[in-house]
Amino acid sequence: MLEYFAIAISLFFAMNIGASGAAASMGVAYGAGAIKKAWQALLLCAIGVYSGAVLGGGEVVKTISSGIMPQEYITVKVVIIILISATSSLFFANLLGIPLSTSEVTVGAVVGVGIAYKVLFVNSLLVIISFWVIVPLVAFVIALVCGKLLYKLQNTGLLKDRPILTVLLVLAGFFEAFSAGMNNVANAVGPLVGAGMMDVTTGIVLGGAFVAIGALLLGKRVLETNGKKIVRFQKAEGILISSTGALLVGVSSIFGLPVPLTQVTSSSIIGMGMAKNGKKIFHKHIVKKIIRIWVVSPIFSLVISYFLVQLFLEKDLYAIILNGSIIVGTLGVISLMRTMREEEQSIYDAGEGI
Repeated sequence: MLEYFAIAISLFFAMNIGASGAAASMGVAYGAGAIKKAWQALLLCAIGVYSGAVLGGGEVVKTISSGIMPQEYITVKVVIIILISATSSLFFANLLGIPLSTSEVTVGAVVGVGIAYKVLFVNSLLVIISFWVIVPLVAFVIALVCGKLLYKLQNTGLLKDRPILTVLLVLAGFFEAFSAGMNNVANAVGPLVGAGMMDVTTGIVLGGAFVAIGALLLGKRVLETNGKKIVRFQKAEGILISSTGALLVGVSSIFGLPVPLTQVTSSSIIGMGMAKNGKKIFHKHIVKKIIRIWVVSPIFSLVISYFLVQLFLEKDLYAIILNGSIIVGTLGVISLMRTMREEEQSIYDAGEGI
């Protein structure tokens, strides 16, 4: 019975991954008008994310299932705790309007369990965390350098709106969805594989299917928000942003590293903004947001999973009280983030945002 419950949570998590992260991959192409219909963008996203999961998602699944803590500690009950921690983190964040990284909350949940049992692979974790910093920085540098070249070409009139740009933008969005499938499907099915409830192949096929379903059925709102309500990009800018994120996340997936596509994309946007407007981009809200997301995402799910292990499996009263206090404090921080987000929205409304 517990196994079926764990699988159900996992597949529900996969659908939410598709609705939020995967669907956003086509937002630039849709917002720029390269794809006219929302259903067409979501269908391309679903095909891309499923293809990425099946063809290249295996290495990240292995990392989530056995690369952070010993696989023998990942029981069905632990899987449920990991998935509940990751899912509840995203749920509360969605209620507060704060976007979190699915990769970071999943890794944070696994780390919380590893800390509770004192069996964490510290070296592997440090590698993952270092790439959470390195990959967005590389995305920033690429977007900055290429962005400066892009704007020089635009000033010469060589990058006028042409059909080839439309095709390239759609391909870049599809490639980004493909890389999202390679990296993000592991967040939902990795714990199941770690517990021996299914093998890697079954996990990526089933998980990829539900991420694709989530993108199709639940992704329209995210697509509209990312594509038309936040930042409008020219087609050449969109190609650069999407292809940078896709390339870096795809390469990371080949090496089995779960990385946050949200932060990579945001870093690319910051790099483009600096190429266009100089250092004043760093005074904008998006820089503050990426830092807050990076810090809060893994810590929140880590604390929840550690708390649940101590409460239901270890029954350690001292740890329960201590972590209950930490959870309350973390919720306070996220509530403060919501207040700051509302202030940032007022800046947007005044025309001072990016």
